[in-house]
Amino acid sequence: MKAIAYNIKPVEKEWLVLANYKKHDITIIANSLTIDTLSFSAGKEVLLVFNHDDLDARLIDGLKSLGIRYIATSSVETGHLDLLAAGRAGMKVANVPLLDENQDPKLRMEQVIKNLDQWAAGKCVGKACCCQNNCGVAKALK
Repeated sequence: MKAIAYNIKPVEKEWLVLANYKKHDITIIANSLTIDTLSFSAGKEVLLVFNHDDLDARLIDGLKSLGIRYIATSSVETGHLDLLAAGRAGMKVANVPLLDENQDPKLRMEQVIKNLDQWAAGKCVGKACCCQNNCGVAKALK
């Protein structure tokens, strides 16, 4: 999958690269995701969210218009994401549900890549699913 990661810490970047092992085409941007940096997402399918960057409806609509269909956060929490706006945009959203926020970044990055692997294979991400799209699997897991 073609993905873009904004606002990634050096340690997260290192573990993301190792976990990915050249499976997915990931562009890494040091800047935060804002309206001004949104254009870097053009031509990508997946947004990787780090460091609790806030994604409001305006950013989500902009991402959709650029082709983003998936959002994967490296956090357990999803309060920094407007899940309803993502649902209206038809986007799939995943987190790292079984991990502690302070846990080893290696494990969090491995889960992020696992989520991308599942989406690339056309599968649901299971317990990592945060979608608001009313899919049967997501409902059964909640």
